[in-house]
Amino acid sequence: MITASHNPPADNGVKLVDPMGEMLEESWEAYATSLANASSDQKLLEAYAKIIAECHIKLEEKAKVIFARDTRPSGAHLTSILAEALEATETEYNDYSLLTTPQLHYITRCLNTKGTPYEYGEPNEQGYYAKIAASFKAALQGRQFSDSVTVDCANGIGGPKLRELTKNLPSPFDGGLGITIVNDDVINPDRLNFQCGADFVKTNQRAPPSTHAAPLTRCASLDGDADRIVYYFNDLDGNFRLLDGDRIATLAASFIGDLAQSAGLGEKLKVGVVQTAYANGASTAYVTQDLRLPVVCTATGVKHLHHAATKFDIGVYFEANGHGTVVFSDLALKRLSKCEPQSPAQSSALETLRALTGLINQTVGDALSDLLLVEVILAHKSWGPKEWDLTYTDLPNRLVRVEVADRSIFKAVDAERKLESPPGVQAQIDAAVGKFKSGRSFARASGTEDAVRVYAEAATRSEAEDLAQKIATIVRHAGG
Repeated sequence: MITASHNPPADNGVKLVDPMGEMLEESWEAYATSLANASSDQKLLEAYAKIIAECHIKLEEKAKVIFARDTRPSGAHLTSILAEALEATETEYNDYSLLTTPQLHYITRCLNTKGTPYEYGEPNEQGYYAKIAASFKAALQGRQFSDSVTVDCANGIGGPKLRELTKNLPSPFDGGLGITIVNDDVINPDRLNFQCGADFVKTNQRAPPSTHAAPLTRCASLDGDADRIVYYFNDLDGNFRLLDGDRIATLAASFIGDLAQSAGLGEKLKVGVVQTAYANGASTAYVTQDLRLPVVCTATGVKHLHHAATKFDIGVYFEANGHGTVVFSDLALKRLSKCEPQSPAQSSALETLRALTGLINQTVGDALSDLLLVEVILAHKSWGPKEWDLTYTDLPNRLVRVEVADRSIFKAVDAERKLESPPGVQAQIDAAVGKFKSGRSFARASGTEDAVRVYAEAATRSEAEDLAQKIATIVRHAGG
């Protein structure tokens, strides 16, 4: 997938998809790095030869590559270069042109499971729309929507693709969901992610200026390649309220956990939530204490969350930035398929759960799929954004970037929640945290620059700010 997601229009990059439509297996990252960093043609050939030998790749077996791009101006040129390289190596390929990143993940799994017991759907864009739309209608079980949702598409590929998806959904006149699409200008490249999109909303803690939504109106923002989504609204006093990935995860876990119980499968399906250290402590407490569901914390990065989620029968994971999904194990799918309901209530819950397995894009976080998942849940609960926001109160938090001379000296352990080096730094952090009510803080090295990111939360906003600055000072001294 040729995209740079939430980055500015001039940037571009590549996301690699594994054969089951999931993110690239972590062990292959080193190989990708060696190829990308080859300093000459000869070094590139040597890197290829090393990979072929180490992975016992049979060159006589024909490869097939599929690819797509988002709306960035450089995308067409980069795909033409890729096509030329594939033709030169006599590799079979299919250029799907303009797609969201999750659509390419979906098509990849469909192609590689076709004709097997795990067949995932029709391997094309229309098959994606048809599967999601049919599952959306089935999951609703006749529920109605009280009002519409406004969706900011970051002036990216999500705009035209959401419009295509809505053509497959029941119209508001037929009791369907009203979707107001804004920021869907893909004609002017410079508009991509400019003062709009999920990253803008999350970072700036405010709605895009172009949204113009009335108080209590449900709003959602996608990112540039439509694999992330956050919700938000303005309350009656004009205060901005963010409903981020933590909120989506708790909403989904609550709904799915209740459905499993209502379907008579509460003891047979283990539902769990996967978070990173950046998840707000209040959300973790809500899941463990109110929902009584297990929580696993992993290192930052969707690949870590997705892997951990597969350990549950039904694993729910979202990063706070809005990237996430729900994963159903093979065992869960079999039990849902074979379960015989004993009452109308069990039958309704079971049908909704079965529909969710088709509505949710289980390969990767998918903003369009997640949008409809949230809308289904809110319709079942008869909730607006205000009721959703009241499920728990976020602890005030602060994220600070600290520049250091060498980020590599900061080694994190325990899912990046503690530092094992430099020696003694974690003890200083623990001592500082202990002085604040509901205090929590950690520091982790940036993956791309010589900086350390400090996260802190506490009972009040001023205390969270104070704690963040104290930990930043500790890190600054340790980093020289």
